Amino acid sequence: MNTPAHLETLIEKHHSLQEAIDDEIHRPMPDSVRLTQLKREKLKLKEEITRFEQ
Repeated sequence: MNTPAHLETLIEKHHSLQEAIDDEIHRPMPDSVRLTQLKREKLKLKEEITRFEQ
C-alpha cells in the first residue's frame, strides 16, 4: 500500500474510533472498559499517523 493511501486509511480509522468513543460516552451507562480500549487504539493510530506525517 502506498504511503498517502495508507495515511488516509489511518485517518479514517482514527475518525471512526472517535465516533465510537462519542457513541459510548453518550450511552445511558457507558462501559468504561470499552472506552479505555477505544481510546488506547485511537492513541496508537494517532502515533502511527504522526510517524507517517514526519
